[in-house]
Amino acid sequence: MSTPPHVLAWLQQAATNHTPGTIDDPDRLRARIQGAAVTTPLTIKVYGQPAPQGSKKSYGPGRMVESSKKVKPWREDVRAAAEQIVRCTCPDDCGGLAPGYPLDGPLVARMVFTFARPKGHYRTGRNAHLLRDNAPAQPQGTPDLSKLIRSTEDALTSAGAWRDDARVVEYQRAAKVWAGEDPEALDAPGVVIRIWLLEQLTAEPRPVVVPYSATTPPAHTIHQP
Repeated sequence: MSTPPHVLAWLQQAATNHTPGTIDDPDRLRARIQGAAVTTPLTIKVYGQPAPQGSKKSYGPGRMVESSKKVKPWREDVRAAAEQIVRCTCPDDCGGLAPGYPLDGPLVARMVFTFARPKGHYRTGRNAHLLRDNAPAQPQGTPDLSKLIRSTEDALTSAGAWRDDARVVEYQRAAKVWAGEDPEALDAPGVVIRIWLLEQLTAEPRPVVVPYSATTPPAHTIHQP
C-alpha cells in the first residue's frame, strides 16, 4: 500500500528546510508515517444501539425510505468510531485517510453485536438477579443479523475503512450476544468489528473462539490453536 500523495508532498516540503533530529526532520517524519501504516486486524468498538438496514417503506412512486428510524444514528455511530482510527493524523490536518486506508484486496471480518437483556428475562423479588429458565442464551428476535451487518458495512465504506464491502470474502464470526455474556461482548449495546487482510491472516494462525453456552461457566477465552 503506497503512501498517499499529500503525505509525500508533506515529506518533500519538510526535506527542504529542517534541523536534523528535530520533529520536522523528514527521516523522523517518514518513520512516523511508516509506523502509522495499517496493520490488521483493524479493531473497531462502537457503542450505540445496533439498527438494521434493508427493510424499506414505500411513500409513493420512486420514494422508498428505511423503515427503521434507528439506522441513520447507528450508521453515524459506526462511521464516527471508524474515522477515529482511519483518518490521517499528519500535522497539516489534511482531513484525508491514514496511509494504508481504505483497506483493499480480499478481507476477512468479524462482527459481534451486543444487546442489553430485557428485564423480562429476569426473575422477580429476591431472585431478580437470576435469569428465568426460558431466557434465551442469545438474542433470537429482531433485528435480523444480516440486516445489522448490512448497515454496519455501509458505514465502514463511507468512513474509508475499506474500499468496498464487496472486498469481504469471509466472515469468521457474525453474532448477536447479550452484554457481558460472551468473550467478544461489550458491556453495553454496540458492536466489535475486526477486519483482516486475507494475505496477512493466511500467514498467521486463525483465532478460535469458544462459543458461549448457558450450560458452562462464562470463563471462555479467545485462544490460538
